Amino acid sequence: MTGSANTKHEGFSAEERAAMKDHAQELKAAARKASKAEKAAEALRDVLAKIAEMQDDDRVLAERVHAVVTAAAPVLEPKLWYGMPAYALDGKVVCFFQSAEKFKSRYATLGFSDHAQLDDGPMWPAYFALTEVTAEAEERIADLVKRAVS
Repeated sequence: MTGSANTKHEGFSAEERAAMKDHAQELKAAARKASKAEKAAEALRDVLAKIAEMQDDDRVLAERVHAVVTAAAPVLEPKLWYGMPAYALDGKVVCFFQSAEKFKSRYATLGFSDHAQLDDGPMWPAYFALTEVTAEAEERIADLVKRAVS
């Protein structure tokens, strides 16, 4: 066993517990939805509503990321994942946006799950800090998302 006897384990932070609660509610809501088209429409509304709730800086980033992801890979289905906008293929999250405010971070994050096809040798990035969505950043996001679903 590593660590000292004086080390106190704090458990999950309040933000982590809130994210887990969000995810449990998302799973319950998904189980109640009827047809696939209705599920997709409701999921998109949920994502857009979550983006609209974000603070100004995060909202601007999330709106641009949403636009770029949905244009670059229309096969991805928007959905909430741990209370954040995410994009799934066959029900499995491929990429997601995490606001800076949600976890009190100094930057937002664009992340890719292990379902993303971004493998590049023995090591590759899976999370990207995001402070601004410039034309160059949009191009890079679009390229990553296209590769992720290829």
